[in-house]
Amino acid sequence: MAPVTPTRDSGALAEQARKVRIEILKMLTASGSGHTGGSLSSADIVTALYFYKLRHRPLEPDWPGRDRFILSKGHAAPVLYTALALSGYFDTGLLKDLRKIGCPLQGHPSSKLLKGVEVSTGSLGQGLSIANGIALGLRLDNSPARVYCLLGDGETQEGQVWEAAMTAGHYMLDNLCAIVDLNELQIDGKCEDVMKVEPVAGKWRAFNWHVFEIDGHNMSQIIDTLDEAEHIKGKPSVILARTVKGKGVSFFEGKAEYHGVTPTAEELEKALKELSSNGK
Repeated sequence: MAPVTPTRDSGALAEQARKVRIEILKMLTASGSGHTGGSLSSADIVTALYFYKLRHRPLEPDWPGRDRFILSKGHAAPVLYTALALSGYFDTGLLKDLRKIGCPLQGHPSSKLLKGVEVSTGSLGQGLSIANGIALGLRLDNSPARVYCLLGDGETQEGQVWEAAMTAGHYMLDNLCAIVDLNELQIDGKCEDVMKVEPVAGKWRAFNWHVFEIDGHNMSQIIDTLDEAEHIKGKPSVILARTVKGKGVSFFEGKAEYHGVTPTAEELEKALKELSSNGK
């Protein structure tokens, strides 16, 4: 597949996000195993990154000048795999083999198995620390490349996230942008019931971060904020993106039980009809 040409057209990106959601649902149904809710909630964010913001070369995945993307919430691997495939890193036909033995598309991303995956992730809370190290390295190399790290809101219950936030603020890593997928749900229910982390924005500001708060499904807001974050100097940026778990499929939206449950064949058929009608 030829690499997709980047665009800043929010309508075209929204349409691309719809395609991403369709591929996510197909691959999860084929696999019968994987994470549906968090993959769908972050689809608009990841689409904006891969099809607009990131400087990357799918046919030259190790290009030194590339921006780095780290999926700290590694269980949402289907959204990353779909973005990589639709960008041209590998054939989309591979998506149907998600989680099969021998397939590079494992349940959590592996940088040893798949080009385009910068860091193996899945143990929650570690991605931002790794992003810090990469950002510091790029700074030492005088590279203009930037680092983007996507976290889940349930993930921010991990203490290491706040140690990493403190570190990035201390070293004024303005080449680092964290994005938090704030869908308010995790596998055991509401985040606020499991371990409340609100108020979120004040915590990041306390560690010397520039904070943006947006609607994580408003494509215009997402791309405008990604642009603005690039111009923040002297401190890292964090985008707190309010989202809906399972976004795009009415019977998945806002339901914690679909955190790690895949669609049945009947649910897939119904979901594809919804996504098809939404795209008209």
